[in-house]
Amino acid sequence: MLRRGPILAAFFALGLFWGAWAAVLPSVQEATGISKGALGFAMLFVTVGSLPAMLFVAGPLVDRFGVRAVALTCAAFAATTTLPGLATSLPLLIVALALAGAGSGALDVAINASAARIEADAGTRLMPLAHGLYSVGVLVGAVGAGLARGAGSGREPILLVVAGLIGAIALWVGRERGEITHVETRGLRFGRALLWIGIVAAAAFVVEGGMETWSALFLERQLHSQPSVSGLGPGIFGASMALGRFFGQAAGRIPDRVLLGGGSALAAVGCVVAATAPNAPVALAGFALGGAGISLNAPVIFGVAGRKAATAVATVTTLGYVGLLVGPPLVGGIAQLTSLRVSFVVLAVVAAAVAAAATRLRLD
Repeated sequence: MLRRGPILAAFFALGLFWGAWAAVLPSVQEATGISKGALGFAMLFVTVGSLPAMLFVAGPLVDRFGVRAVALTCAAFAATTTLPGLATSLPLLIVALALAGAGSGALDVAINASAARIEADAGTRLMPLAHGLYSVGVLVGAVGAGLARGAGSGREPILLVVAGLIGAIALWVGRERGEITHVETRGLRFGRALLWIGIVAAAAFVVEGGMETWSALFLERQLHSQPSVSGLGPGIFGASMALGRFFGQAAGRIPDRVLLGGGSALAAVGCVVAATAPNAPVALAGFALGGAGISLNAPVIFGVAGRKAATAVATVTTLGYVGLLVGPPLVGGIAQLTSLRVSFVVLAVVAAAVAAAATRLRLD
C-alpha cells in the first residue's frame, strides 16, 4: 500500500518553492528592471509552461511509472527552481518561468493523483492534510526567504537552497515502490457538472495565486515595509491556509458545501481588509483571513473530483491550475492600470462569486 509520508513531503516541496518565489519577487523585479505589468506578463508564462506538462506529460508518466512519477516530476521541478533567480531580463525571466511552470504542473498532477489513490484505498480524507502541508511549505519558503533577504542574501543562493531541499525530497519519494492503480490520469473529462466544478476551482485559485504571489510586493512597495516584514505576507497567508486545511481534515462532519462557501466568503473579507489596509499589521491580518478562507478550495474540489471519476482528477487539477497561475498576472495587469489595492478589491469580488456558486454546485 502506498505510504502517505513521501507524498505529503512532495506537497510540502511544491509549496516551498512558491513561497520562496513570492518572497524574492521584489529582488527579481529589481534585477530585471521591469515594471509590475511586465512582471505580471512574465508570470503568465508559468501557465504556458505548466499546461502542456499537465496535459501531455504528467498523465502518461503516472500511468506508466505509478508513484515513481512523483519522484521524477519532483526531481525535474528541483532542476528548474533555480532558473527564475538567475534571470536578468524579461526574455530570460519568461523562459525560466515557463520551465519552472512545466515542472510545477507535472508534479502537481502526480501528487494529487497519488493522494486520490491513498484516499480511495483508506476510505478517509487526505486532501486537506496534503494541501495543508503545501501551505506549510509556502510558509517555510516565504518566511525563510524573507529572513535571508533581510540578512543580505540574494535571490540566487536562496533559490539554490530551495532546489536542494526539493531534490532531497525527490530522492526520498524515489524509494517508494507503490503503484497507482485506482487513479487513471490519461485523458480529460469535461461533463457539464465537472466543468462547472473546475471553473469554480479556477476562480478560487485566482484568489489564492493573486494574494500569495503579490502580498510581499504589496507590503514592500505600497506600505514601504522592510524585506523581513514583506516576507511575512506570503508566509502568514500560507500559515493561515495550513491551519484552515488542518481544520478541514479534522472537521469530517461539516459538509463540503459549507466549507467551500463559507471559506470563500471569509476570503472576500480578507481581500477587502488587505486592499484598504493603512499599514503592514492590518494588511497581514487581511492576508491571514484570505488564506484561511480560501484554504479549503483545493482539498474540497479535488476530493469531489476524485469521488466522481478517476480521470476527473486530471481535469479539475488542470482547470484549477489555470486559475492559480492566471491570478498573479491578472493582479499585475490591474495594478499596472490602477494599483495593487484595486487588484485586491477585484480578488474580493471573485471570492464572493465563488461563495455564491458553492450554494448551487453538486458536491456530493
